[in-house]
Amino acid sequence: MDEMEEELKCPVCGSFFREPIILPCSHNICLACARNILVQTPDAESPQSSRASGSDYDYLDLDKMSLYSEADSGYGSYGGFVSAPTTPCQKSPNGVRVFPPSVPHPPQAQHHLLPHTGVLPPVPRNSCLTCPQCHRSLTLDDRGLRGFPKNRVLEGVVDRYQQSKAAALKCQLCEKSPREATVMCEQCDVFYCDPCRLRCHPPRGPLAKHRLVPPAQGRISRRTSPRKISTCTEHELENLSMYCVQCKTPVCYQCLEDGKHSTHEVKALGAMWKLHKTTNESGGLLADGCHSNGQLSQALNVLSDRATEAKEFLVQLRNMVQHIQENGVEFEACLVAQCDALIEALNRRKAQLLSRVTKEHEHKLSVVRDQISHCTVKLRQTTGLMEYCLEVIKENDPSGFLQISDALIRRVHMTENQWGKGSLTPRMSSDFDLTLDSGPLLQTIHQLDFVQMKVPAAPILQLEECCTQTNSATLSWKQPPLSTIAVDGYILELDDGNGGQFREVYVGTEMICTVDGLHFNSAYKSRVKAYNSSGVGQYSKTLVMQTSEMSPPSYGSNTLAAVAWFTFDPASAHPDIILSNDNLTVTCNSYDDRVVMGNTGFSRGVHYWEMTIDRYDNHPDPAFGIARADVMKDVMLGKDDKAWAMYVDNNRSWFMHNNSHTNRTDGGISKGATVGVLLDFTRGILLFLINDEQQGPVAFNTLEGMYYPAISLNRNVQVTLHSGLPIPDFYTPGESEAAASVC
Repeated sequence: MDEMEEELKCPVCGSFFREPIILPCSHNICLACARNILVQTPDAESPQSSRASGSDYDYLDLDKMSLYSEADSGYGSYGGFVSAPTTPCQKSPNGVRVFPPSVPHPPQAQHHLLPHTGVLPPVPRNSCLTCPQCHRSLTLDDRGLRGFPKNRVLEGVVDRYQQSKAAALKCQLCEKSPREATVMCEQCDVFYCDPCRLRCHPPRGPLAKHRLVPPAQGRISRRTSPRKISTCTEHELENLSMYCVQCKTPVCYQCLEDGKHSTHEVKALGAMWKLHKTTNESGGLLADGCHSNGQLSQALNVLSDRATEAKEFLVQLRNMVQHIQENGVEFEACLVAQCDALIEALNRRKAQLLSRVTKEHEHKLSVVRDQISHCTVKLRQTTGLMEYCLEVIKENDPSGFLQISDALIRRVHMTENQWGKGSLTPRMSSDFDLTLDSGPLLQTIHQLDFVQMKVPAAPILQLEECCTQTNSATLSWKQPPLSTIAVDGYILELDDGNGGQFREVYVGTEMICTVDGLHFNSAYKSRVKAYNSSGVGQYSKTLVMQTSEMSPPSYGSNTLAAVAWFTFDPASAHPDIILSNDNLTVTCNSYDDRVVMGNTGFSRGVHYWEMTIDRYDNHPDPAFGIARADVMKDVMLGKDDKAWAMYVDNNRSWFMHNNSHTNRTDGGISKGATVGVLLDFTRGILLFLINDEQQGPVAFNTLEGMYYPAISLNRNVQVTLHSGLPIPDFYTPGESEAAASVC
């Protein structure tokens, strides 16, 4: 609660708010203070577009009235008022610049109240009021200060805060030094001490029926008493009962009838109150299961998380101070030990090196302490705003709450943004990245200096970005956040997926790598290390990555074949290729043959997939088969040495590799036909089927390495892929082959 106190003090007088009013800029000020800082302007110079009404407040017009900022010379003037002399500004107890009136107020205004009336004197015409916090200025209309709504919510929070700070409730009828109150009359709403109660509130007559309660209970009953009915600032005899959504302000029925809000969307005041304000029974923030949508409470939840992070961050920074102290002492001791070993030759240099270490030590401490101080101030401000907002949420005045809720939400969001990215990250490492090189000979001792370069620290694998897809693995890593050691590159290593030796799969400067062609259903161990000119650093932690299972397996003809599901890969397709049906159906918009590959590569096991001919016009000759990742995409499959294929028309087929045509076989395709491809790494062979019958002999053998399913076609053909199929019954590998067929 103590940190909220600054929220409850007027920026002009520095005291707790008394009769606070809400300026159009959403800041608050005491009513009497507002009158004290009014400035009377010439009639011809008055910015008529600026009014006291919040809905008519135009910052663009008000900006024409310039005020010097906190960085100026200490004097402020109102631009455009040529005849008005500049007036020295003052500072309130809160440190906010205050511009006093250019002419003194009449004597009765100095006492704030007109004699014998108890009301404020009228405001002079053409009076200009400047917000002491944001320095926005406006000219008051005929209503004067009455045009500003009263902030009853803030006033209630101030009252509760002052009551909570009071040591004891005092009697309200003692004339000189009030004694401690012993009772409160609920009907009279007065606190009495025992003598005053006996004198002024005897227990007889009509007063005998009054209910006297202890002072603490009376304080609670005051807080929970029915709220005052709010009246409209435009129509003082009308109660506020509706809320204009467009203008974001409570209105009365007279406002709706006058026409200003007649075309605006309005809602019930109570409904909008519940929408903007939501608390649980204990006065805290919303629970997760609450159905109301309290905008301020939701914003406070986010800010509360930021405050929690800030507290944890401060603990981290304070621990860093201790670590820096310990590391500094340890480093100095090591340095002294090394320098003492060289005795006479190193004594002069020792003092210089110790001085450098001390400066580094002090610099680190200075940076961390400055960050602690800065973060502490921000956290105190954040906590104060949170406590103030929570107190505002407790207020039972809907119109008063709605008058300030939007401004509070903006402040909460603005404060939450101040805890943005990087604000909760240490600016300094607690480690001393200095190593003393004691190797040089005595004749080079005068050149002895710290060696700044160390071998790199172990990289950190970013688990949230590491993943596997089918038989490919993507790994991502980064350097430790506080490491300042230069890195020339990284070395990524994987084992064989079966607990074997690690092998290098990538060396370079990138910090993300995708490894293709891994075995299915295998657990690969991966690790990475960094290197620079000083050597190779430590390995990262080992990450185990599981490749996809190939399922369901097929049990037929005493064979066991692993089944892989895949689709066509848009990334590998020629630009003329057209894919649809979740990348399972392919055609082309060119009369020339174009190539597209599958999104999964195979390196071992037995694999079988089929393609159905959906459309076949003008007797084209599509090609089906397998290819390397770097196959040519703008020619028929098999034209280069990166593909092994069968191309077929309506009558016959040929096998082709490296533009060599072999094994012409009768039998072609038509619409509705099925072409099958069987790839068996256990024997290193590739064969083809048309309508479930083998087409020709074994097409290719001695196949090793990584291959992708592939097809080439033109616009006269459309094909649909069917993957994940069991091998045909006619194909029977040997026992040793069956045992090795699972990827």
